Amino acid sequence: MHAKIALLPGDGIGPEVIAEGVKVLNAVGEKFGHTFEFSEAIIGGRAIDETGTSLPDETLALCRQCDAILLGAVGGPKWSDPKAKVRPEQGLLKLRKELGLFANIRPVKIYPALIEASTLKPEVIRGVDLVIIRELTGGLYFGQPQGRQDNAQGRAAVDTLYYTEAEIGRLMRVAFDLARQRRKKVTSVDKANVLASGRLWREVAHEVAAEYPDVEYEDILVDACSMHLIRTPGYFDVIATENMFGDILSDEASMLAGSMGMLPSASLAEGKFGLYEPIHGSAPDIAGKGIANPLATILSAAMMLRSTFNLLQEAEAVEKAVEAVLAAGYRTADLAGPGEPSIGTVEMGDRVVEMLQK
Repeated sequence: MHAKIALLPGDGIGPEVIAEGVKVLNAVGEKFGHTFEFSEAIIGGRAIDETGTSLPDETLALCRQCDAILLGAVGGPKWSDPKAKVRPEQGLLKLRKELGLFANIRPVKIYPALIEASTLKPEVIRGVDLVIIRELTGGLYFGQPQGRQDNAQGRAAVDTLYYTEAEIGRLMRVAFDLARQRRKKVTSVDKANVLASGRLWREVAHEVAAEYPDVEYEDILVDACSMHLIRTPGYFDVIATENMFGDILSDEASMLAGSMGMLPSASLAEGKFGLYEPIHGSAPDIAGKGIANPLATILSAAMMLRSTFNLLQEAEAVEKAVEAVLAAGYRTADLAGPGEPSIGTVEMGDRVVEMLQK
C-alpha cells in the first residue's frame, strides 16, 4: 500500500514527538511492505510567526491532497495574549471545520505496567478501557454570535451553544457503531436539566439508540459523569458528548492513565479521512529538552493505521510494541516514579521500533 500523510508538527514539543511517530510508521512500512509518503506543513504559532495566519492556505491545500494527517500540537505562551486577533488554536479549529472532522475519538486504556503511575488507587483503575467520542465542529466553539462586547456598561462577551439534530445524530451513530465492536454500551452525556441544547441532544440520542437495540444505552448529566469518571471509571465503555463537555471530560479521563503523554486521539470525517494527534498539547516548558513522551503520538499513528488505512494487523503490532516497551520497564520522565530512571523522546521511539521489529 502507498499512502500520503500530511505532517503538521506545530509548536512546542510537537516536532519532537512527530519525528518519533514518523520513525515508527516507517518501521511499519518496512516490516509489512507499505510505503508512507510524508509532506510537512506549518500550523499554529509557527505559522503565525511566518505568515500572519495560524492556518495558511498552503497547509489546508496539502491536507486535502493527503489520505490522513498526523499533527503534533499548537500554541504556547508566546501567542497566549487574550487580546490577540490571531491565535494558534484558531488554525486547528478551522482545520477541523474545513475538513469536516466532526468526531473526535479519545481512547483511555490503562496499561498494567503503568497502574502505579496514576494518582488513583490501583483497584479503581485496573482494567479501565473506555472511549470518549466528542462532537468536534459544533457547539460553543463555533456558534454565532461569538465575541467581545465593550460598551458604556462595561466589558461583556458572548458565546452561542448551537446544535442541529443532524450534527447530534451523526455523532451518536459513530458512538453506537464503535460500541458494537467493543462491550456494546453507550453513555450519552448532556446537561438536559438546564440547557435547551442538552434536551435536543437527549431527544435525538434516544432516536438513534432505537436503531441499535443490541447496544445498551443510558443518559447521564455532565456533572455526574465527571464524578463517576474518577469514582468508577471501569463502568464506562463508550461515552458520547458535545464539544465543550467532551473537551473537559477527555482531559479529566486522561489522568486515569497517569499522564497525558500516553493518550492518542483521532478526529474523523465521514468516510476514512482523519486527523490524528496526541492530546497532551505543546508543553512549552519541556520543548527542546528531548524528554517529551512520544507514545501518545505513536499510538495516534496506530489509530491512523486502523481507522483510515484499515491496516488492523499493523495497528495491533504498534500497540503491542508500546505495551512491551512499558512492560520492560522503560519510562519517559512523565511516567517515572520518584527516583526511577527515565529515557528521552528519541530513545523511547527507538525502543518501540526495536519491539516492533522483533
